[in-house]
Amino acid sequence: MKTKKKIFLLVSIIFLIIMILIGLDISSKTTFPGSKGNLKERIINSDSE
Repeated sequence: MKTKKKIFLLVSIIFLIIMILIGLDISSKTTFPGSKGNLKERIINSDSE
């Protein structure tokens, strides 16, 4: 492999890993839209944590 191709693959793999980590971080902080039935109770209880 040429050096430029190796650099491109390395940068693209690092980029994909960063995007996956950002996606996991965002998804851990949000809730599924179908589970908003008791939203007020969860907001009140989360203040005490």
